[in-house]
Amino acid sequence: MKIDNVSLTIFTWDGIPATRYHSATVAETTANLGLLRIHTDEGLEGHAFLGAATNPASMDGPQLIRSLKPLLMGQDPLERERIHASTRLFSRAISYRTIGAMDVALWDLAGKIAGLPVHALMGTYRKSIMGYASSQVLPDIAAYIDQAQEFKANGWKAYKIHPPRVAEEDIKVCVAVRKAVGDDYRLMLDPTWSYNYPEALRVGRAIEEMGYHWYEDPLADEDIYNYVKLREKLDIPIMATEFPAGGLDTYPIWLTEKATDYLRGDIPNKGGLTTMLKTAHLAEAFGMNYEIHHSGNSLNNVANLHLCMALKNTSMFEVLLPHGAHKYGLVKDLEIDKDGLLHAPTAPGLGAEIDFEMIARKTEAILK
Repeated sequence: MKIDNVSLTIFTWDGIPATRYHSATVAETTANLGLLRIHTDEGLEGHAFLGAATNPASMDGPQLIRSLKPLLMGQDPLERERIHASTRLFSRAISYRTIGAMDVALWDLAGKIAGLPVHALMGTYRKSIMGYASSQVLPDIAAYIDQAQEFKANGWKAYKIHPPRVAEEDIKVCVAVRKAVGDDYRLMLDPTWSYNYPEALRVGRAIEEMGYHWYEDPLADEDIYNYVKLREKLDIPIMATEFPAGGLDTYPIWLTEKATDYLRGDIPNKGGLTTMLKTAHLAEAFGMNYEIHHSGNSLNNVANLHLCMALKNTSMFEVLLPHGAHKYGLVKDLEIDKDGLLHAPTAPGLGAEIDFEMIARKTEAILK
């Protein structure tokens, strides 16, 4: 079996609500996604979505076709490890977002070839996982309270705060939400690289005393020196390593310097499931959790769910809010059940039902 065609269909994503997570992230009302198709001479096809509300596929699509299509053409699609390794030098010229999309499509194709869901190819560990609601930046304390209480009432077991990103205001938000949901409800804080060291320590001590479950990305994403100091002062687990774009080789220094308690990763920043699976096993070797970051679009998040099902050392599945800024392109998207759980897909490959009819109606361009 050989790959005989690669194409990317750019389609419009409209109706996106204006959303903020940090000062540089504001979702536009219209963007686009790309449906990547990797086709074989035996008629099977692997799929992935390229893009997000904040990173339209039209930004990265041409480089995917220009650089990665020639790499893929004529290759055995099951030689995924060799193909992925060969992208290392390409990453100097193209984004990890494109590498991640290619990798997801190859995993989808491999599952279809085998007649198995992707998690079964990886080695299934579990059949369900708890989801958590991950807030956007909200306008005031009352809005955080309302959102947290709503999700708790609907059966969700955990809530993560993306706060205003000013240390003293953030502490007030955390105090108010803890009081609103009770001492036993699982809460996390992600200030998205907002603080200097004294601020990070002050906020960390406050949420540690309130029993928060983890403390995510308080410092600049490569400030390993201060992460080491912070971790020495706090007992609450610290989670870093999400954002720096790169492969497996971006992680060792965090381990050797003992700068974080959990490792983190996603498809667009780390170049796909292949890197993430390796990193999760690396974390397991050190007795650490590997918590998977929301990955920007619906099909990436289905891929994330498969990875969750194959890992012992992950605890929850991130659902970034609001849904309208992240869910698009599938006939039926992922949903949390009444018990706060998501369940393992059972169909071959990613097993997601892509809305091909909608994509055809909203096609902007087909890159070949």
